[in-house]
Amino acid sequence: MLFDFLKTPPVLDEDSIQWQFELYEWALRNFDADIFFNQSVLVEPSNKFFPGNAENIDEMAQLIFNKVREYAALRHWPCTLTTDQSCLTQPSRVVVSGALRDTQGVEPDDALDEDRLLILYDPRQVRNPEAIIASFAHTLSHYLGSMAQDMPPGGEENWPHVTEVLSVFMGFGLMFANSAFVYRNVTCGSCQPTTVNRTAYLSQYDITYSLAIFCVLKEIPVREAAKNVKKTLRSYFKKAYKDVRKRTSELEKLRAIRQD
Repeated sequence: MLFDFLKTPPVLDEDSIQWQFELYEWALRNFDADIFFNQSVLVEPSNKFFPGNAENIDEMAQLIFNKVREYAALRHWPCTLTTDQSCLTQPSRVVVSGALRDTQGVEPDDALDEDRLLILYDPRQVRNPEAIIASFAHTLSHYLGSMAQDMPPGGEENWPHVTEVLSVFMGFGLMFANSAFVYRNVTCGSCQPTTVNRTAYLSQYDITYSLAIFCVLKEIPVREAAKNVKKTLRSYFKKAYKDVRKRTSELEKLRAIRQD
């Protein structure tokens, strides 16, 4: 009993850890391992990664979305931003020419309106850059994930959680970790907050562990990534990073997909 008490507690329960590694395997097999290993970047919430100025909120939302789409290697997807919530009753169908992900792709000028993905956003969320970046990435992950050749580990009942990890896989882990603890709970128009935060599904610790997997696979030094993790999670991120590095069999399995 005493020796069990003195053991270092795990950073996350083992089932959750194994599920995340399985999700990375699923994502690598379905969404281009070559792009992940050779071209994906850890996107930072900074002007360096999101440069430019805008005249109004809508232009700023478009500017942010364009960069999100670029980092996700989905720039060739025809999309339209909208604030009209009625679009939620009109599901978009995904029509993409060529590869699902393409870092050199360009959005076609002649895409029909009915072939464009409708991306809903709340203008107030633009005041919270990390949250709107995460929200845009999560929406794109939903569409991308729906085009996988096989079902993800955990099945459809865990779909929002799956697509959050897929967003981290595409490079947006910092935004997800930093905004994962904040929940939106709006009951009426009069009590909506001035700044709208994103709705999180996985805990901040699950997301931060997923970020650690990304950084270890991409060989990003822990200090380089940790400087952009919020202070309350920085220590946990370093522990998660250390834990991931110890899992050589899981890492070797994922790296081997690169050569398939």
